Amino acid sequence: MLQQKIPCIPLASFQDRETEKHKARYASLVSRLPPLESSCPQELHYFSSPGRTELGGNHTDHNNGCVLAASIDLDMLALARPRNDYLVTLVSEGYSPINIDLRDTALRIEEKGSSASIIRGLAAWLTHQGMQIGHGFDIAMDSRVPAGSGLSSSAAFELLIAAIFDDMGEYGMSPVDWAIAGQWAENEYFGKPCGLMDQIACAEGGIVFIDFAEPGKPKIEKLTYDFASNGLVLAIVNTGSNHEDLTREYSDIPKEMKCVASLFGRSSMRGIEKQDLLAKLLDIRIQCGDRALLRAWHFVHENSRPAQMVEALNRNDISAYLSIVNESGRSSWHYLQNIHAGNPHQQSLSIALMLSEDLLSPEAAWRVHGGGFAGTIQAYVPESKFLEFAERMETVFGEGSVQHINIRPFGVCKVLMH
Repeated sequence: MLQQKIPCIPLASFQDRETEKHKARYASLVSRLPPLESSCPQELHYFSSPGRTELGGNHTDHNNGCVLAASIDLDMLALARPRNDYLVTLVSEGYSPINIDLRDTALRIEEKGSSASIIRGLAAWLTHQGMQIGHGFDIAMDSRVPAGSGLSSSAAFELLIAAIFDDMGEYGMSPVDWAIAGQWAENEYFGKPCGLMDQIACAEGGIVFIDFAEPGKPKIEKLTYDFASNGLVLAIVNTGSNHEDLTREYSDIPKEMKCVASLFGRSSMRGIEKQDLLAKLLDIRIQCGDRALLRAWHFVHENSRPAQMVEALNRNDISAYLSIVNESGRSSWHYLQNIHAGNPHQQSLSIALMLSEDLLSPEAAWRVHGGGFAGTIQAYVPESKFLEFAERMETVFGEGSVQHINIRPFGVCKVLMH
């Protein structure tokens, strides 16, 4: 593991409209820390971890595929202070306080699905890597990444805690190390299957193309692009449903894709082409089922789209880019089938996509965002139509359901206040 230092970003580097808000948020965190023990120095460290938006490659990362993602300006902030014992305390508004003894890293079944499991899981990962944990720390946290909304609040939290561990322990980990640690903690301790896209996007920052052909050594290409320069607003619509009780629906997607891959003697869909699926179509239907075939069909087409999107952005061909976004959205709806979880009375993502198509076609783009089944859609809205778009969506999904997001150029970081 190469020795690296956590990126340190001056507060002034945050977007102008966010700087004063960040100051106020950090100031409010100081009062939430527990009383300082006399033997502990008042040593305060400030951190920020962004949410992420998936731009392309819907449900491809867990089958060694390619994705395009970006960090966004909705983030989690943390104020951390070292302790002279092995206790981690965490306070966050709206949640019960957490206390973890870092000397006990054994998996606890009763913690599954909780923030405590992530903290303990990260400590366990560090221990497995041969790193010594010298002391604990107090954390006060504030989040602007809505839970269950498809903006990866879980990955933002994992990366935030991983960065604090790294900074306090001076381990010299890289952003990819943090991402791998977070994924491991989520899979093994939190108990939710996930790929690595969310964590890498939160860790690296900016727009990133990620190739997971070798999952332990993902290839990462960073690029910059300003959608506003083409008169577009990148918007997320929170449809009011959330992801929090959909673990089975998510786990079925990689399981079904890998069932298809196994018929070709492979452990993942990577390397399987359309012609291969057509040649074994009947076998796939019998042994894995029709939905598995459709999801595999989605993968073999979707996996090429992130690279095509990068090419379009690099030549500033926004029309081609938006066309690919819509192809991705149609494939998710028709073949991947992650738009709804089977309840005929709750089809909020479908309603949001229907309304987007009605208003934005043919000049813009819209798609399911992230894991699907619930949560959010993503839309590229012409500036001239954004107010109408927001009004229409908020009439249906409630005030504040439309979020204008910006690409944040840096990932999880330590914040320099002066």
